[in-house]
Amino acid sequence: MAIIVNLDVMMAKRKISSNELAEKIGITAANLSILKTGKAKAVRFSTLDKICEVLECQPGDILEHV
Repeated sequence: MAIIVNLDVMMAKRKISSNELAEKIGITAANLSILKTGKAKAVRFSTLDKICEVLECQPGDILEHV
């Protein structure tokens, strides 16, 4: 079982670039890339909250358990 990160899908739907999202949520583009590729070992709730706020989505739109 694994957690799949669909952040890139939501970003494409909202037509927002990685650099723009990183700036709006207050993290580096490098850290956003780590999160997007699923290589992150953890994500802060505050970061997830900001991502959902900017992308106007729910956490379940970004994270999927398979």
